[in-house]
Amino acid sequence: MMSFLDEQAVTSSDKAFFRMRKEIVEGEIAAGSKLSEMELSTKYEVSRAVVREAINRLESCHLVERKANVGARVVTLTPEGLMELYQIREALEGMAARLAAQYMTEGEVQDLEGLLSSQFDEVKNQHSYYQEAGDLDFHYRIILGSKNASLISMLVNGLYHLVRMYRVQLGMAGPRVTTAFDEHKHIVRAISNRDPELAEILMRRHIQYSKNNIAAKLASNQSHI
Repeated sequence: MMSFLDEQAVTSSDKAFFRMRKEIVEGEIAAGSKLSEMELSTKYEVSRAVVREAINRLESCHLVERKANVGARVVTLTPEGLMELYQIREALEGMAARLAAQYMTEGEVQDLEGLLSSQFDEVKNQHSYYQEAGDLDFHYRIILGSKNASLISMLVNGLYHLVRMYRVQLGMAGPRVTTAFDEHKHIVRAISNRDPELAEILMRRHIQYSKNNIAAKLASNQSHI
């Protein structure tokens, strides 16, 4: 099944873009750090023009920002940025869950249940909940399950990787992991029961709880600086 995240790295620019995006999301390229075309071209063994194109694409994903007299920087994870992003995410993913309860096929719901089952041991034993991008991400599956192309584009092409940046770097370990996993199970049950209203309520509540957890970690990190 083709998806919005199918990545055929046809060109050197594609390869640089995908690699740089992954390193930003996972924190290997630190939030707030300046991006040097020269250094990155050496690191990735590509031309500066290729790096420049990749940076432009990252800017459209909201992972990079340009400022006058500063140049391109990786976005900084801030409480204000988190609040704005998660307000949008709560509304749009709540809508996606409502639509998924109406339009996901039985096979897609079963696959979603299977995904959670496959992640159970990691959550219970390791107290971490790292989800790869794309089909191995619970939220991504539900977004696609909405069957609404405009909504999918807004969430996947516009916000998905910035959301992942907050989640991966601040929200996938600790006590919150078990409760988040349980919330996922309740959301799937509502979708399976074809209860759009409950699915939306549970998804919105789940994202609110996640926002509060990440906000607390951000505050803690800043207090130690």
